[in-house]
Amino acid sequence: MEPDQREEMRQRLENWQITTLKKALARSKERQKTFATESGIHVKRLYTPLDLTGKGYCSDLGFPGEFPYTRGVYPTMYRGRLWTMRQYAGFGTAEDTNKRFHYLLDHGMPGLSVAFDIPTQLGYDSDDPVAEGAVGRVGVAVDTLEDMEIIFDNIPLDKVSTSMTINAPATVLLAMYIAVGEKQGVPREKLTGTTQNDILVARALKDSGMEVVYTGLRQTPEQVANTAVQEDVDALGMSFLSGDHMVQIPKVMGCLKEKGIDDILVVVGGIILRRHIPALLEMGVDKVFLPGTPPREIVSYIKQKVTAKSKK
Repeated sequence: MEPDQREEMRQRLENWQITTLKKALARSKERQKTFATESGIHVKRLYTPLDLTGKGYCSDLGFPGEFPYTRGVYPTMYRGRLWTMRQYAGFGTAEDTNKRFHYLLDHGMPGLSVAFDIPTQLGYDSDDPVAEGAVGRVGVAVDTLEDMEIIFDNIPLDKVSTSMTINAPATVLLAMYIAVGEKQGVPREKLTGTTQNDILVARALKDSGMEVVYTGLRQTPEQVANTAVQEDVDALGMSFLSGDHMVQIPKVMGCLKEKGIDDILVVVGGIILRRHIPALLEMGVDKVFLPGTPPREIVSYIKQKVTAKSKK
């Protein structure tokens, strides 16, 4: 941009701020004073070519589908196709899940999203003693390549996109998926989908300066309450993905009450309807964090509350 063009842009930006923007803010203020990304990077209200001064288009912005991917990870992005809408599914045995997948595809679902049970997510076989009671409970149990073959039996992997919500064992499950594709005669470049593959997903709070106690695979409300009391925790966090929070939370709160515990900060997160929040707060829950809440916001809230309590 030439110097005279930059000056014109600067003047027009300033004029916009003292006229159009000022009038809009007088009518309705913004939701918060400052905005930032989950990485803590400040987000300005408006970006213009002035922000690109000293930047190289090719080196700092680039093109879609190419490093540094600031313009998107695919060359055509949503002009090519919209995002895939999937039903997160998987339970019981591989046969059970295969039936469910066929049902979803027969009813118009454009892609699949595999839910794995907790032992599979943690890398345990179904016959491991620690997996007892958790096999096939919140997802499908996958122990061998044969299980993966059964899950995708008669499902053409060159036509169906698959998402796998799996973390630490992601490379193993992906290798199985590729092998199933090869058995179907589908080359690797024809397979589409994603793997979550985020080994830090369960450690969002672990490295935040707080000592975090993680419960086991099979925690009943009574066990959650017992662990909280035994470990003498300051805060108890529960996350729900299956909509049973209105059943389980009252049980946990009841167990704590029976033990005479009323000074533990209870926070809840997960897939929770907004209309349920008032009832949860009435039960004694201190705060409900909805999906998308930055981890640092959760950490900050808990630390402030616990610190304030310790000063009393």
